[in-house]
Amino acid sequence: MINRVGQIMLYVNDQDQAVHFWTEKLGFHVLAEEDNEHGMRWIEIAPSKDAETSIVLHNKAFISKMEPELNLGTPSLMFVSDDLDKLHNDLLTVHVTVGEIVEMPSERVFNFADYEGNYFAVMEKNK
Repeated sequence: MINRVGQIMLYVNDQDQAVHFWTEKLGFHVLAEEDNEHGMRWIEIAPSKDAETSIVLHNKAFISKMEPELNLGTPSLMFVSDDLDKLHNDLLTVHVTVGEIVEMPSERVFNFADYEGNYFAVMEKNK
């Protein structure tokens, strides 16, 4: 039985730039970093140090060579925020590309893009 999502693999072109984006722009924490000195480097990040789910940043080019049949597309991720308006404003302030806040029947949501043009979404459920 599966109990929860543990890690999400995110394949990026520039790991250092991706770490900067997620930590400096979104406030994520680096939980671990490994480098086997043969090109296999990964960085585990999460919104908090005790988060149940983390994102692991992998080098897309290296993984593509190692596992050519692997789907390296960006996953569609939906994050949750307790204060969507503040997060939206904070991301605008640090020059992150963000979409408008959209009112849905049961939640509000907006999207944002990382440095590589991958879009992710954030929602705030109506209370």
